Amino acid sequence: MIMLHGRNAGPENILELAGPMAHPAFSFLAPAAAGGTWYPLSFLAETARNEPGLSSALQMLDRLVDETERRGVPRRRIMLLGFSQGACLVLEYAVRHGAGNRRLGAVIGLSGGLIGPPGTVWDYPGDFAGTPVLLGCSDVDPHIPKERVEESARVFERRGARVTLRLYPGMGHLVSDAELSLVRELMREVGAAP
Repeated sequence: MIMLHGRNAGPENILELAGPMAHPAFSFLAPAAAGGTWYPLSFLAETARNEPGLSSALQMLDRLVDETERRGVPRRRIMLLGFSQGACLVLEYAVRHGAGNRRLGAVIGLSGGLIGPPGTVWDYPGDFAGTPVLLGCSDVDPHIPKERVEESARVFERRGARVTLRLYPGMGHLVSDAELSLVRELMREVGAAP
């Protein structure tokens, strides 16, 4: 599982989730963003204003996925998980690169959504062919509008992903035990895959 931390955090923060998610078929890899941020502005800002950070972060994630595969882990067993800014990056990477013959094991965005200002169209080729995508967020997250989470779910559904969307009433900007339970279910599924 490749795990991406949120803004102003680091690998040690996202790796705190590894204990509650321990599974014998998985190890955890958590890269660090330069200066604690993957891209400089809100994920809802004009995409060009988040460059070159956004492209650099997407390329970094692509290299990690490729390197993990070269080390003998089939792409269908690689899970991506991100929280907050890391969730936005994981989802954006997946919608651009994760379909078809590059199918991933699962994509998990906790308190995040696809990157771009209102009106963005994520029109990339490929079919997710049932790839599990989990989106979990508070319905009143101060950083992530629930409408963007719902829109992100629809984008993945249109592309053939098996989407699980959970909006938690009044939860705030955090990872819940309920979300971790759903992640563990996906890990059991992906870990048992041939």
